[in-house]
Amino acid sequence: MKENRAVYPVRIMSRVLGVSPSGFYAWLQRPPSKRAETDALLAQDIRSIHSASHGTYGAPRVRAELAAQGVRVGRKRVARLMCADGLEGAHRRRYVATTLRDDGRPAPDLVDRQFRAAAPNRLWVADITYIPTWAGFLYLAVVLDVFSRRIVGWSFAAGLGRELVLAALDMALEQRRPAGGVIHHSDQGSQYTSLEFGRRCCQANVRPSMGSVGDAYDNAMCESFFATLECELLQRRTFKTHSEARLAVFEFIEGFYNPRRRHSALGYSSPIEFERQFAGRQTPREAPHPDSHDGPAVLGAVKAKPCGRPMAGLDSPCARRQVAWHVENEQEWTSRNPTGG
Repeated sequence: MKENRAVYPVRIMSRVLGVSPSGFYAWLQRPPSKRAETDALLAQDIRSIHSASHGTYGAPRVRAELAAQGVRVGRKRVARLMCADGLEGAHRRRYVATTLRDDGRPAPDLVDRQFRAAAPNRLWVADITYIPTWAGFLYLAVVLDVFSRRIVGWSFAAGLGRELVLAALDMALEQRRPAGGVIHHSDQGSQYTSLEFGRRCCQANVRPSMGSVGDAYDNAMCESFFATLECELLQRRTFKTHSEARLAVFEFIEGFYNPRRRHSALGYSSPIEFERQFAGRQTPREAPHPDSHDGPAVLGAVKAKPCGRPMAGLDSPCARRQVAWHVENEQEWTSRNPTGG
């Protein structure tokens, strides 16, 4: 009624809507409620957080950022205020293949879709994506630490040569300096099956691992990062030159993704913050075995590989884990109590 009273008489609108004109005029004189006042203040904070995330955060991450600032608020209230302001998170883009196979010898799959790591520098995943520019495609190779989802190595090139992945691996090795035995998991692209890449892994005591052909689930965690990069940066900007794209991706990875972007899988912590929290909790007694990459799940088994008709009652990974847990506990109890007492 307030917005349309310059077009329609208040008495006619009141009669149509079933309210009294006096009630409408009393409402106009009424001061804002406490709820409306707090909503106005909260909306300002939400706009600031959304702007600081380059317009990529949706309601869950905005709410997590508010919680980190000491503001307790429900997700639906945040979503309502964002909708009222016309704010929303980022979306996805279409897929383009960047994997080129040759006759190189692939490494075995040491991960088997179990994207878990007990500590940093136990398991790395790597892949290549493309960045469209007016000057043609720019290719990006990354190395991601499964424990914290931190990008530990990256490189750019105008082509899909093996130098692209070698530079990303060298950067990861230089930045992290792993003690030895770290697993490097990738697809079976010709860059990763090349002799040069295998030789570099051997020199650095890196254990190469490769998923099956044409199956994105075998490298799901790296695909997840590329999906984030695409929907939060690449879809929202147009790059004229390779240099412009390089600078934008560098700022996204080192200025936002690694130090500040909150991940739901990490309890809404950023990768650097998650590693810092782990370092504060870690003691020599708790240190994991160097050859182990089992531990707290950052991204669990994405999809069980089909292997024939499933047994009744064991048609899900959860059911299989529950049965294995009961069998393990029963064996341990039997070994401690051989007489059954």
